[in-house]
Amino acid sequence: MMDHARDLASVHDATERLLSAVTALDGPAVTEASRLPGWTRGHVLAHLARNADALVEVLQGRPMYASADAREADIERDAPRSLATQLADVRDSAARFQTAAAAPQDWSRTLELRNGVKDAAARVPFRRWAEVELHHVDLGIGYELEDLPGEFTEREIGFLADRFAGHPDVPHTRVTDSARAWGTGRAGDRPEVTVTGAAPELLGWLAGRRAGSGLDVSGGPLPTLPPL
Repeated sequence: MMDHARDLASVHDATERLLSAVTALDGPAVTEASRLPGWTRGHVLAHLARNADALVEVLQGRPMYASADAREADIERDAPRSLATQLADVRDSAARFQTAAAAPQDWSRTLELRNGVKDAAARVPFRRWAEVELHHVDLGIGYELEDLPGEFTEREIGFLADRFAGHPDVPHTRVTDSARAWGTGRAGDRPEVTVTGAAPELLGWLAGRRAGSGLDVSGGPLPTLPPL
């Protein structure tokens, strides 16, 4: 069962970790390449700020973004800003999200996010938590998948496995860290592919952050996953 209040506290803690790490950078570092193709660290920070504001829009019953083009234009506009400006924007937008998510509301309602995706309002704080944690890793400033909170890693593996469940281009796959297991891909395929590895490696593969070289695969090749 989703606990939106607990997840909201986790969002706050993750944001503070990110802000502390970014504050330690020198100014020019914000213009250097991130781990996301074509994006600088400034792009990543701009995206995090605009995503926080977009989720406020969702919680308040409005479209997440005016359009896909507008979303991209906002990120491109904000990416070249100074480190101090980026930090202030991430901090201020995070505060706006916390305020909106702390307001009394019907957490059982269904909300529409980007690209027509729908989800329970109660999952929005977890979605924001994922944005902050994974993009902290994407900055390439010393925070790795292995540094993520264990609870987050386990839940995000489950979230992504569910996301690819039933996907026609993904074979029936069992994902396991030897202690826990998740199913994903087309239902009913036999034999199934089994992907085994440490939880951070599994998350890296599912989230498109690692190629899967640290995973053991049986029953077929490592499935190619659609982009998130």
